[in-house]
Amino acid sequence: MRKSGLIIGLMIVLTIIISATTKQPEPKTKYVEIITKFGVMKVLLYDDTPLHRDNFLKWVRAGFYDSLTFHMVTPEGTAQGGDIKSKYATEDSVIGDSDFGYRIPAEFRPHHFHKYGALSAARDINPEFASHPTQFFLVRGTNYNIKDLQKMEGYKNQMIRTNIFYTLMNADSTQKRIADFGLRGDKEGLRAYTKTFQTITDSIFAMRAPFTFTSEQLKTYNALGGIPPLDSGYTVFGEVISGLHIIDSICNQKTAKNKRPIKDIRMKIREVKN
Repeated sequence: MRKSGLIIGLMIVLTIIISATTKQPEPKTKYVEIITKFGVMKVLLYDDTPLHRDNFLKWVRAGFYDSLTFHMVTPEGTAQGGDIKSKYATEDSVIGDSDFGYRIPAEFRPHHFHKYGALSAARDINPEFASHPTQFFLVRGTNYNIKDLQKMEGYKNQMIRTNIFYTLMNADSTQKRIADFGLRGDKEGLRAYTKTFQTITDSIFAMRAPFTFTSEQLKTYNALGGIPPLDSGYTVFGEVISGLHIIDSICNQKTAKNKRPIKDIRMKIREVKN
């Protein structure tokens, strides 16, 4: 009886040791292919932006992006797509304002930035810099010298402050209060009320670390190119690892109003199994 109990005890201890020392499998890196008439781009999705990665894969697996278009492009800017309205859009359709009733919280990572080939989430104006659930853009950009990048840091921090301030001021509740002050002719009250938003802006901004470019960003923007003003404003959650030249082809297309290509550039996105 004692011998049997000893054996069972040793087996339990051994099981615990094996469980503790066995390395758990790492999550598989995810890839997708963006298929266009210009060719196929293979895209790596980052593991450390899981909210954006998993949301994007959800829509990809559902076939959501099939036949949607890149509805806004610029030669030294970006190729943006992913709006459901683009699937059956006419020449006069407004594309880019679709609303799914939710946003993806920002996932800023200093080592993921808007270099040439970056996959980034589009967004509307909101103080949290949260992302649109389906719209994205691919970065083309241009090259920058180091001195201009260093000057840009100050402008970038001011832009972030301004974005926070005007987002707060443009809220429906704020506009209603402002209208009330106007109806009463209370200029002093309006001035004091507006001043509180600067204090709130300072508080929100203070919660963020001041924006600075890393040495890697400085080197990459100088040699490879990209769009540094977008950093810390939009979440980068992947990058094109093959087919970069296709971004050039898309961004070089002739456009009409609202930077929409004259000829539709449709896409299909599928997950690449490892």
